[in-house]
Amino acid sequence: MNKSTKNFTRFAILLAIEAVFCFTPLGSLPAIGPIVATLAMIPVVVTAHTMGVRAGGLMGFFAGLFSFIVWSFMPPNPALAFVFTPLYSFAGVSGGVRSLLICFVPRILVGVVAAAVYQALRHKPNVISYGVSGFLGSMMNTIFVMGGIYVFFGRSYAEALGVGFELLLGLIWTTVLTSGIPEAVISALTGIFVSSKLNKYFN
Repeated sequence: MNKSTKNFTRFAILLAIEAVFCFTPLGSLPAIGPIVATLAMIPVVVTAHTMGVRAGGLMGFFAGLFSFIVWSFMPPNPALAFVFTPLYSFAGVSGGVRSLLICFVPRILVGVVAAAVYQALRHKPNVISYGVSGFLGSMMNTIFVMGGIYVFFGRSYAEALGVGFELLLGLIWTTVLTSGIPEAVISALTGIFVSSKLNKYFN
């Protein structure tokens, strides 16, 4: 089996895992209270660690595509779907292009950042090279998704949640701390204990 075929097979397996995490309940873990930590960034981070920036970014694109499909055709909360897909609107506000930016760009950044940081730290111990890159990569998703929602749809999103706009920033930080941090820790641990072993095996 030549190198390109091996890479294609490796990517396809990780993509299948990504689909399972995005389209089934297996991709969600309870965090704090009603908050759920998603595992969807794990295949993106592993791809970034084992296959580099371009493959990591591509896997991030697929993560965004799967998220777009979920929010467009089977949204967990239809009232909030407008921030992730132009197919929905709320109180006359349509998602439009801005929702596509929120849906795709943060996920692509996960793969790009995780791969770039890992490559910069690859000569450091695993807990630093894989852990830090996995953590920072995953945080790209939470920070840019929630930041994009606040910048592009802040008042409409607060109205959809049924809260005052002045409370929205606090809710966003709560999401970052109670959902984003657990997701990033899981990605860091996956990098340390999974990506490192896969790289050792592949090499």
